Amino acid sequence: MSNQAVPTFAPLIGGVTPQELVARARSMIPSLAERAEKQGEHRRILAETMKELQEAGLFRILQPRRWGGYEMDPSVFADVQIALAEGDTSVGWMFGVVGVHAWHLALFDDRAARDVWGSDDSVLLGSPYSPGGATPVDGGYTFSGRWRFSTGSEHCGWSLLGGIVNPEQVQGKSFLEADYRTFLVPRKDYEIVDTWHVNGLKGTGSQDLVIKEAFVPAYRTLDFRDIWAGKVPGHEVNPAPLYHLPFVQVFLRAVSNASIGGLQGMLSAFLQYGAKRVGVMGVPTVDDPDALIACAEAAAGIDEMKLVLKRNFDLMLARAEHGESISTAEAMQFRYQAASVADRCVELARPLYKAAGSGSVYTERPIGRYFNDLMVAAQHGYNAPRPYGRVWGKKLFGLDIKDAGV
Repeated sequence: MSNQAVPTFAPLIGGVTPQELVARARSMIPSLAERAEKQGEHRRILAETMKELQEAGLFRILQPRRWGGYEMDPSVFADVQIALAEGDTSVGWMFGVVGVHAWHLALFDDRAARDVWGSDDSVLLGSPYSPGGATPVDGGYTFSGRWRFSTGSEHCGWSLLGGIVNPEQVQGKSFLEADYRTFLVPRKDYEIVDTWHVNGLKGTGSQDLVIKEAFVPAYRTLDFRDIWAGKVPGHEVNPAPLYHLPFVQVFLRAVSNASIGGLQGMLSAFLQYGAKRVGVMGVPTVDDPDALIACAEAAAGIDEMKLVLKRNFDLMLARAEHGESISTAEAMQFRYQAASVADRCVELARPLYKAAGSGSVYTERPIGRYFNDLMVAAQHGYNAPRPYGRVWGKKLFGLDIKDAGV
């Protein structure tokens, strides 16, 4: 263990700048890297990590100002997420998944936000969005199901869970024909089941959630058909352009940004290790042409992915500020670019891992941990670029596309 000091922060109230938040995230990189193995062994985000993130004000980046948030550019959220993932990809992943839910809650009927933040605006929300089953009843729905991959659930007071109303009536129909909603459920209504035994992103604590016949008021649901139409209840009280960004574009980035940071962490670890390493054939890593190319390609890829991310969000925000949206072709392009990030990071990481030699397999060196984290991150359903690429490819050919949720 090093003597690296763990950063401490006074809670932020207001007037904070994006630069300050990013600087705070970057100051945490050494302590997160030092703690990463312990966090992986515990298979969850540790309490001290969550405390630091909360005190640094990082979860407030996308939260509405009226609830103590900063309503900042999602590029700021991305910069913070990438920095955290550079220290520990599990922390960056958790931050992206949990942190983006403040943005989602801003789209709900304001009564839902009051339920969550009315007495404590620091409460966090978990997910996931795979569908359970819901049945309409007077005033709302009864809701049941089991959901996997609930990242950071132990630190969340509520969860946003996917559900289909009367699922038996949509058998054989397309997903877009279903009444698919997000259901906002308090912690007391679901059970957390410890199932997170995995080979990467070990520290995220992405457990299962189980609900048996919970009642959810109608105002605590959000119909995805309203999201696709760009007309949600939350716009009445949260009119900022931030909350008019396309849902899929925001969420795709929340599960791909961490891979950029993880690749940067792996590259930094490789450079530190390789600066002194001599291979079994007596060739120093600094003279190994394959290692040099691997470093250059990884660094260039990181730079390119960051530039595209910022360019895309800048354009979407500029359109939203004028009450406009991106075109269908742009949406398809941006979706594909976001979904491609995780696979591309794995591709750029593989030569680094190979060039590090057999010594990289030991846990005393973080190179293998970063590589495993990147491979698991690429398994997320949103990080599957080929379906998005097929749709965009048809559009490039000028073919008619029936597409929604851009």
